[in-house]
Amino acid sequence: MSRRAKITPDQADVFPSPGVVRRVPGLRREEVAWLAGVSVDYYTQLERGDLDGVSDSVLNAIARALQLDDAERAHLFDLARPGARLPTPSSPGPIRAGLRQTLDAFTGGMALIRNRAWDYVAANSLARAVYSEIFDSPAGVPNHVRYVFLDDRARRFFADWDLVAHDTARILRAEAGVDPHDPGPATLIDEMLTTSPEFRAVWARHDVRLPATGRHHFEHPVVGPLSLTFEAASLRAEPGLTLLLATADPGSATETALHRLARSDDK
Repeated sequence: MSRRAKITPDQADVFPSPGVVRRVPGLRREEVAWLAGVSVDYYTQLERGDLDGVSDSVLNAIARALQLDDAERAHLFDLARPGARLPTPSSPGPIRAGLRQTLDAFTGGMALIRNRAWDYVAANSLARAVYSEIFDSPAGVPNHVRYVFLDDRARRFFADWDLVAHDTARILRAEAGVDPHDPGPATLIDEMLTTSPEFRAVWARHDVRLPATGRHHFEHPVVGPLSLTFEAASLRAEPGLTLLLATADPGSATETALHRLARSDDK
C-alpha cells in the first residue's frame, strides 16, 4: 500500500477516465491489478497479506507495476516467502579466530562485523576508534540503531543525521524481512518503536534499502571531519552477519585523520 501510494498515474502511464475523482494520492488497486495482469480481487487479497501460493511471476509483475527498486523487490519476495532462506542464527557466538584475525589485519580503514539487529559483534582497532561513541555505550553490546536514535551525540557525529536515521530504519526493515524467525531484529524494532518518536516516524514510511554503501560523512569528536567510503558484504560462511569496510581517499585529510587515530590508539 505504501508503494502504491508513491506512484502517480503519470509515472505509471495510467490515464484515468475524464471526470473520475481520485481519492488516493497514488494508484488505485484496480490500476495496479491491471498493470500486473491480475484480477482486482486477487490483487486485493495479496495486498491484505494473503500470499499463500502466489507465484514468482505474479510477484515480479507486481514489482514492475509498482516500479520497485532492487531492495523493495527483494523485500516483497521475503514477505511472500517467510523462512524460505536458510535460517539465521539469532545469537551468534564468539567470532571465529580467523575472522578476527582478518579484521585486525585490515589496517588501512575500518572493518566491522554486524548481525541483523545491527549489533557490532567484532571490529578492528580503527573502527573502534572512529565509532568510539558507539563502542563506549553503557548498554552493553554496541548497537548502531540505538546509537543513532537514542544517543544525543549521534546528531553531532553524523554530518547528515536525518539521512542516516532514514537509511538505518529502512535497512533494518529489509534485514528483519529476510528471516522472520530471527528474534533479534524484532526485539530491537519493538524497543525502538517504544522509545524513539523519530524511529516511529521513519518506520511508518515502510521504506527498505540494501546495506548502506557509498560515501558517509562524520564529525569525529577528536579528529574532526571524516569522509569515508563504505562497502558491505554478507559473510556466506556466517549467515546473518555482514562485513563492513570503510576507507579514506588516498592523500585526503580523512586519511591523515585516520593515521592520527591509529597512532593514538597504539599509545
